[in-house]
Amino acid sequence: MSENTNPSQSRVADDEIDLRELFAAIWQGKWIIIAVTTVFAVASVFYALSLPNIYKSEALLAPASEQKSNGLSGQLGGLAALAGVNLGSGAGVDKTALAIEIIKSRDFLGRFIEKRIQLQDLMAVKSWDLASNTLNYDAEVYDRNNQQWLREAKPPRQAEPSIQEAYKVLSDKLNISTDAATGMVKLSVEHISPFIAQRWVQMLVADLNLEMKMRDIEEAEKSIAYLQQQISQTNISDLRAALYSLIEEQTKTLMLANVREEYALKVIDKPIVPEEKARPARPIIVIVFTFLGGFMAIILVILRYYLLQSKKSNQKT
Repeated sequence: MSENTNPSQSRVADDEIDLRELFAAIWQGKWIIIAVTTVFAVASVFYALSLPNIYKSEALLAPASEQKSNGLSGQLGGLAALAGVNLGSGAGVDKTALAIEIIKSRDFLGRFIEKRIQLQDLMAVKSWDLASNTLNYDAEVYDRNNQQWLREAKPPRQAEPSIQEAYKVLSDKLNISTDAATGMVKLSVEHISPFIAQRWVQMLVADLNLEMKMRDIEEAEKSIAYLQQQISQTNISDLRAALYSLIEEQTKTLMLANVREEYALKVIDKPIVPEEKARPARPIIVIVFTFLGGFMAIILVILRYYLLQSKKSNQKT
């Protein structure tokens, strides 16, 4: 009587044999795995230590509240729209959204870079000296002594970075987020120097409020001039009264803009000079690279084993 062989048992046996071969191959190549993993671990330590500390300074902002008088916006909204006058209905949310888009815009950040930032602090900085609180620049990019740009650039770019280049770099360092539940805005800047990070956040908030203020002042002044012109051209008493009410609203906007420093966004938590770095996370870098090296070494050993097996089988045939 012949014994019947169960196919499933055969497959299990084959799997066990394959796993044994696999572990045997890994064990035979253990020194290769150890060597490759060690190289990756040592290299990751040197790489992690070569990365400069990056500090993040953050400000918590709230939309500046606006007071509206006795529902006038609703009563005169249609007339104001026809006259091209903004009464600011719902401006608390709209102004915050507008402010966020303005601060991220190329125009605003370009002017901010030109007025407020030394370009080398953004584009050529290499490290920061804690003891002296000074920045060190990449000698191949910027010569501090002669205040001259040395970097090699292909046309149309030049040795000195353009505002467009600087805008991209600053945009990467700038982060703005809004809490949908509270409406609070967080504005942060990352930099090698914690002092520069804090100063840039302060200047960004101040310039943004000034930008929003000047825009509203200009709009209100144009609206008042237009409304006064319309009043001089009409004899209808009700319409004149409505136009005077619109002028009153625009005058209030002017008054508010001229007396309030924190016009669009109010600082709730001021930016500080951070004592702790935001990144890099050096232990995580070392762990990830070490595991990556070990994994690649195991794959290499397994591939090497099966290549040798295939050569042996080919030689036999």
